[in-house]
Amino acid sequence: MSPPASSAEVDRLLAALREGDGGAFDRLLPVVYEELRALARAVRRGPSCETVNTTALVHEAYLRLAGGGGSSDFEGRSHFLAVAAKAMRHVLVDHARRQGAQKRGGGLARVELSETLADGGGAAPDAHVLALDRSLDQLAALDSRKARVVECRFFGEMSVDETAAALGVSAATVQRDWRLARAWLYRALSDPV
Repeated sequence: MSPPASSAEVDRLLAALREGDGGAFDRLLPVVYEELRALARAVRRGPSCETVNTTALVHEAYLRLAGGGGSSDFEGRSHFLAVAAKAMRHVLVDHARRQGAQKRGGGLARVELSETLADGGGAAPDAHVLALDRSLDQLAALDSRKARVVECRFFGEMSVDETAAALGVSAATVQRDWRLARAWLYRALSDPV
């Protein structure tokens, strides 16, 4: 496995992208590919996520990033990885929706926030992705920064410092938001539907 891409190289490519170099995004993928694969492995770690291949998750997220109108607005490596984590979240949610639609009844039962998230890291099993997504959307309506912290820390497995850099806030703010968001999500997912 190759070492993580240098922040300087990623920042150079992102700057070229912001300056209108359309090919910069295609040159960026090989530079950050191993980091994106590691991120995808972390996101799909749950046993019921086995139907979402790591490589497919990276490629689908890449296509969403490349096709997004704001693809030239990345402020740096941390911001790019935060946006990639969000794209992977949406890929998993779409996959879970398709899986749910194929099942008889298609309804989802009430789920509780996994102990992994309550303890501060890891990925939700595929069966819980939709409930977590709905709760995260509700949290975003109340406090969008806390929801972005969850996306970075939970889905992106970013450190406190990486999350702070991606969101442009202090590490102390990330720690406080992470603690409050986990408590809020735990309550939201534990309450009867």
